[in-house]
This record gives sequence, structure tokens and C-alpha cells, in this order.
Amino acid sequence: MSLLNKINTDNLPKHLAIIMDGNGRWAKQKGMLRVFGHENGTKSVRTTVEICARLGIENLTLYAFSTENWNRPKLEVETLMKLLISSLKKELETFTKNNIRLNSIGNLDMLPKGVQKELLSVIEKTKNNNRMTLTLALSYGSREEILNAVKKISDKVKNNIISTDSIDESIFNNHLYTHDLPDVDLVIRTSGEHRISNFLLWQIAYAEFYFTDVLWPDFSEDNLYEAIISYQKRERRFGKTSEQIK
Repeated sequence: MSLLNKINTDNLPKHLAIIMDGNGRWAKQKGMLRVFGHENGTKSVRTTVEICARLGIENLTLYAFSTENWNRPKLEVETLMKLLISSLKKELETFTKNNIRLNSIGNLDMLPKGVQKELLSVIEKTKNNNRMTLTLALSYGSREEILNAVKKISDKVKNNIISTDSIDESIFNNHLYTHDLPDVDLVIRTSGEHRISNFLLWQIAYAEFYFTDVLWPDFSEDNLYEAIISYQKRERRFGKTSEQIK
């Protein structure tokens, strides 16, 4: 039986988030510059996006570039930004064909103007697609996101728009970048690292985690199926007991 046939399409994560790690190490192992790893990583992105849409996963969030990544060598950052522009242009056809809406979260003002322009263009052109929402986390850091939410809420309290007594999880969630997305059900991280790296800290409160040693450029269709099958074998209790769930 193929791995695809083992997947229960009635029990898919509504929101899958992936930390795409290992591009640099993949290139280094092959004696190439890190940029070659990033370029090959885009192939895994396309494969993963198309499979998720085909399976029926409603929301896919990819950790594409963190706030900390700005500290990488200037040449690598510049190359990543150029690669992002070219990828957006190439993948518009993929998004249109698969009825995928593009979304983005993060401190987008930090992105080069050319990246912002292309990103907003593709977001606008796909805004009416409704099969799946693909969210790119760009110049994203969860701590910064949470701090920004606190500042926005504080301003509203200061200006008597809301009261402190009315602040609850719902109000806080509405001030996050992800206010129109559901909480994450499954987080996948490639390359063998076992950490969150400042990614969606609020949104993954009850997420399941799947770590694999596979480097991102080698992440295949079967690797994705394996992660989903692992997720479907778990009992998600959300603080309750097994007896209550049953």
C-alpha cells in the first residue's frame, strides 16, 4: 500500500506549518555555495504546496525568512531576495492552476521594494482563490509579532477603545499577523533540528510536532505523507483526558 493510501482525508491538519531547514547544509554536503541549496529548496516548496492543495489541507504556512536571517552575510540575503522575486513570478501559474491564495506575514516593510511589489502583486492576483491559503512568513519573528500586538492593544486601552477587562485570547489573536488564520495543527521541521526558532509561538500552543533529519531540498512527497500519517496516529486531547475525547 502506498503512503498516500494510508492517509485519512477526514483527519487532515487544517493548518500545517513548516520550518524549511537545511538548504545551506545540503549545498555544503555537495561542495556547493549555500545559494544552490536555496535554489533547490524552491523545488520542494512547489512539490509541498501542490500536494497540500491536492490533499485538501486548507492552510499552509512556510517559514521562508526570519527576522534573524537579516544577520546572514549580505550576499546571501541579497541572493535570497532575488530568488524570492523570481519564485513569485514563476509560481503565480501554480497558484492559479491550483486555486491557491497567497498570503504573507511578518515585518514586510523591511523587505526590498522590489520584493514588496512582486509579493503584493501575486497576493492581489490570487485573492479570490479559495482552495488553500499559502502563507509565507517573511521577515517574520514571533516575539516581534507578539510585542506589536501588545502595543496595538495598549494604544486602544489608552484611547478608551477597549477596556483591560475585555482583553481575552480572542482580542489578542485579532491583533496578530495571523488574525485570519486558524491555530496550527501540525508543525514540520526538516534537517534534524529540534527547536521552534521564534516561529508562531502563540499559534502553535496545541500543535503536534514532527521532526525529520531530511534536509529541505530532499523533502519529498513521501516525507510529507509520513508526517501527516504520524499526525493522524496521535490523540489530540487539548487538556482533556482520553476518556473525555472518546
